[in-house]
Amino acid sequence: MSDFVRGLRLWFAPERIREEGDTPDYRFSLANERTFLAWIRTALALVGGGFAVDQFLPSLAWGVRAGLALGLLAAGVLCALRSVNHWVRCERAMRRGEDLPVSRFPALLGLVVAVVALAMVVVVLFGWEGR
Repeated sequence: MSDFVRGLRLWFAPERIREEGDTPDYRFSLANERTFLAWIRTALALVGGGFAVDQFLPSLAWGVRAGLALGLLAAGVLCALRSVNHWVRCERAMRRGEDLPVSRFPALLGLVVAVVALAMVVVVLFGWEGR
């Protein structure tokens, strides 16, 4: 079974992670869980922001409003999915005594949020009203 499939199975059966390596210090596992929860809060905030843009800016041109809302919603979906994947990868690495995995996702998420925020600055300054 590929490492990807095994990791994906751990999303839905996390008790199987005990089959790998040794149990790490619980403080590290709990810190990993807190990080997961922080990513989930971020995902929820992005989803909420996407809905807010769509619902509370009706005078904005439809394409602009939909683009900003979909950008935030997509970032929220990716953040939620990535949080589970990152939790599993870190937990496995700790149990195996390996270095924690590195990720480019925080940089990608930061760029997406920055682009949407800059677009919102333009909208606030110049206002793109729908016709």
